[in-house]
Amino acid sequence: MQRVYLDHAATTSMLPEARAAWLEVSEQVGNASSLHTSGRAARRVVESARESIAEDLGIRPSAVIFTGGGTESDNLAIKGLYWARCAQMGTRPLTLVTSAIEHHAVLDPVLWLVQHEAAMVEFVTGDAVGRVGLGEIESALDRGNVALVSIMWANNEIGAIQPIHEIAALCKKFNVPFHTDAVQALGQIPMNLSALDAAAVTISSHKIGGPVGVGALLVDPTVKFTPVQHGGGQEREIRSGTFDPASIAAFAAAIRYCVSVLDEHGENLRELQEYLISAITSAVPEAILNGPPPGETRLPNNTHFSFPGCEGDSLLMLLDAAGIDCSTGSACTAGIPEPSHVLLSMGVDEKTARASLRFSLGRDSSKEGIDQLAQALPGVVDRAQRAGSVSA
Repeated sequence: MQRVYLDHAATTSMLPEARAAWLEVSEQVGNASSLHTSGRAARRVVESARESIAEDLGIRPSAVIFTGGGTESDNLAIKGLYWARCAQMGTRPLTLVTSAIEHHAVLDPVLWLVQHEAAMVEFVTGDAVGRVGLGEIESALDRGNVALVSIMWANNEIGAIQPIHEIAALCKKFNVPFHTDAVQALGQIPMNLSALDAAAVTISSHKIGGPVGVGALLVDPTVKFTPVQHGGGQEREIRSGTFDPASIAAFAAAIRYCVSVLDEHGENLRELQEYLISAITSAVPEAILNGPPPGETRLPNNTHFSFPGCEGDSLLMLLDAAGIDCSTGSACTAGIPEPSHVLLSMGVDEKTARASLRFSLGRDSSKEGIDQLAQALPGVVDRAQRAGSVSA
């Protein structure tokens, strides 16, 4: 039995270009902060990667702050901007504006600031397909005392693409820093960062075919940040820590490849996405597609379904036994028996929210793999529904 991997939103395989870059640089020795010849060679690798990423994303090299991944970048953006704004405005507590559908890498630092720093938070809601309302954000900004706004570019569970440029423009109007978690958007849809008035943008390597353990926070060099961790002050005193040149070089290689094939990749994924949605709804007619319809407001690699009468964890394990990898939602909260906070915030009832699976496509996805899923689904759903009725 050949396994079918439909969890590319959690992580995806390394691209050959990224693997080659990592292997080449990993053979070199030298700390990029050292002043000797080997150290300077390692530093050149880091700075070349920084310039490459900046060129591909339409930003200045000084805007690229390397981190250990998306979670660190989100924490640095939320806490670093909040503390800097408190110092700048000379008052606290201030209000954080975010959405109820954010990844926990944003939600948890926000709630930490509420608990430990007496910050206030205002959650804007999404509509029935998970798109946030511009009116709510503007109202929150109009009330004043806002430290920052953080709204994800595209949702990791249901694939909803947010009106990021419009949100950034609102924040600029009120002179409030804007942060967006673009981890799921990078490599899937066009990202015109040169036209985005954002204080900070989070990106991650392993979602696009680079190695795990490296990411970046793309910052407006004019915006002040308070460091979250302290040490050598390697990244303009914003982020301390020893550079990993091999992973950074591989990250840059992955971005370059993804940007170069973005249009073709998007077309292929949208074709497969439509095929996948059709296959699932034909195999299980009662299945409910969550999030926006396929098109400009949904990521091309994302499908998310609820299967009434089932438990998502049961479905996942039964499909796993059938050779199919998928997810009940964010991989960062997998194994925790909680209904999706994203679906609940959209007004989905708890029972339906628990009956959900995410199928995310990647470069090795195929119609043959989707056919294997469609063939397995009816039996899997039947067994899960019967198991649910027994345990109810």
